[in-house]
Amino acid sequence: MAVVFFIAGLGLLVLGAEALVRGASRLAAALGIPPLIIGLTIVAFGTSAPELAVGLHAAVSAQAGIAVGNVVGSNIFNILFILGLSALVAPLTVSQRLIRLEVPLLVVLSVAVLLLGRDGRLGRADGLLLTAGLAAYIGFLMVHGRRARPDPEPAAEAARRGGWIKNTAFVLAGLGLLILGSRWLVDAAVVLARRLGVGELTIGLTVVAAGTSLPELVTSVVASFRGERDIAVGNVIGSNLFNLMGVLGLSGLAAPDGIAVSSAALGFDLPIMAAAAVVCLPVFFTGGIISRGEGLALLAYYAAYTAYLLLAAAHHSALPLFSATMLYFAVPLTLLTLGILTLRALHRNNKH
Repeated sequence: MAVVFFIAGLGLLVLGAEALVRGASRLAAALGIPPLIIGLTIVAFGTSAPELAVGLHAAVSAQAGIAVGNVVGSNIFNILFILGLSALVAPLTVSQRLIRLEVPLLVVLSVAVLLLGRDGRLGRADGLLLTAGLAAYIGFLMVHGRRARPDPEPAAEAARRGGWIKNTAFVLAGLGLLILGSRWLVDAAVVLARRLGVGELTIGLTVVAAGTSLPELVTSVVASFRGERDIAVGNVIGSNLFNLMGVLGLSGLAAPDGIAVSSAALGFDLPIMAAAAVVCLPVFFTGGIISRGEGLALLAYYAAYTAYLLLAAAHHSALPLFSATMLYFAVPLTLLTLGILTLRALHRNNKH
């Protein structure tokens, strides 16, 4: 039954996120909100609604491993797996706005969360700080969006697609599905973790994180197929920003005693999340394109990360050799490659 409730919870989360994004996007368009703001807030944040629902439920239920693992695992999954897979479908174009603003902000926030958790807990003060950062970011987007003149066509199209009552019903139905789905998913994940003998953090980092990232996965891969490659990248970066500021921030505020951050997460998973964000800088910077080769490299690193988690959970004898191979061969080789690509990009830019 735990497996059934887990799968059903995932299904409700995906359906809820879809209904929420659809209704909220049309309502925003009907209100004349610029498409830029809709894309960077409602669509990106809406696809992170499953993470928010799971994070809040886990926080108030004192399931800290799932609350932290869900966000950290989702951010790693979004960058390494979703961007990697989307780039394999078609090389991704990265807008200059993302390179100049959102990606550096993601790097700063990833490192900031790591530092905030060094005392072993993300308390209410930390949650308030992250939530205030989200409010400031949205405020910046709103001020910036006023410079763009809203296109009246989206408003007319939104009205033609069902009007206020129908779209409001979509939003309310989506919220209801998210609440119910998150409850089923978290409760089932705790049961499965205990039966499999693995920690809640591992379950949160892998199965729960991948499950709650399904909306981002579908959105980015479909956008890549359709040639809307800037949406594929922007959705991932926007969702990661919301995960850090919104999901962790609100979860920290909701938890009575804050969210406990384990030493395992501090020593390995949070640094990996920060490293994945840092990798975006040179990858995105080199020509503004994520090539198929770079996408394959991102996927390979996600496979290696997942393999490490599974080997560690099983206390497998191959873990020391695997860790040494990654630490002394794969990571230095990647850093060298990124350095060469960055130097070539700088040299090319200086010529122009």
